[in-house]
Amino acid sequence: MPEGHTLHRLARLHQRRFAGAPVEVSSPQGRFAAGASLVDGQVLRRAEAHGKHLFHVYEPDRVVHIHLGLYGTFDDAPLPAATPVGAVRMRIVGRTHWGDLRGPTACEVLTGAEVNALRARLGPDPLRRDADPDRAWDRISRSRTPIAVLLLDQSVLSGVGNVYRAELLFRHGVHPLTPGRSLDRAQWDEMWPDLVALMRLGVRRGRIDTVRDEHLPSATGRPPRQDRHGGEVYVYRRTGQPCLICGTPVRSEPLATRNNYWCPTCQPA
Repeated sequence: MPEGHTLHRLARLHQRRFAGAPVEVSSPQGRFAAGASLVDGQVLRRAEAHGKHLFHVYEPDRVVHIHLGLYGTFDDAPLPAATPVGAVRMRIVGRTHWGDLRGPTACEVLTGAEVNALRARLGPDPLRRDADPDRAWDRISRSRTPIAVLLLDQSVLSGVGNVYRAELLFRHGVHPLTPGRSLDRAQWDEMWPDLVALMRLGVRRGRIDTVRDEHLPSATGRPPRQDRHGGEVYVYRRTGQPCLICGTPVRSEPLATRNNYWCPTCQPA
């Protein structure tokens, strides 16, 4: 599933390419036809993201809410628009570009009140200027739940997925099963700005890179990572491979229905 940096990257892209002018909105597939008719020809006022949710705001009470889920994609290209191919849930056509949304978990028109209610259920998003890390800390510091589970709980922290949670815990030497309430406030105060910086880097590069300069292939002489997800990481999807710092084989096991990755030496229980 795309993590928060992907949605913020899309929001910035759509803000540049579609916002500020009327857009054509349709549903070649037909499943969003009624919703598309409500905003077709309207001015897209802004595009924004909160966690893994994308919002196209047309009017206070006409907001297209998109959640890509596991299989959703949103591709765009310069005009002229090509003939729709496959199950295109929503097509948007602006002054210079067009875009197709395929396979989302959600694509719906919400009122402003409904958007506010949805966002109220979400935890602070490290990529938003209005994010309050104290809100997340309040939930974490009172919970017996493992920190690796809390980081994926979108009501605690919004936008973090399996990659960022594994890498953040590694970078700060925190074992994934550490209960939230056992985490020191000083540790959280170091983790939050680090997470913000990592996710902002993800927005700029369009991929997740978490390895510090001194551990990159160019510095150590090791081969670059070969993985369809791209990016240089410490533990994510590196089960059995040597830790980039201590050489201990990286471990993994299911945790709350997701694969969890850590180094038993750098992240002692």
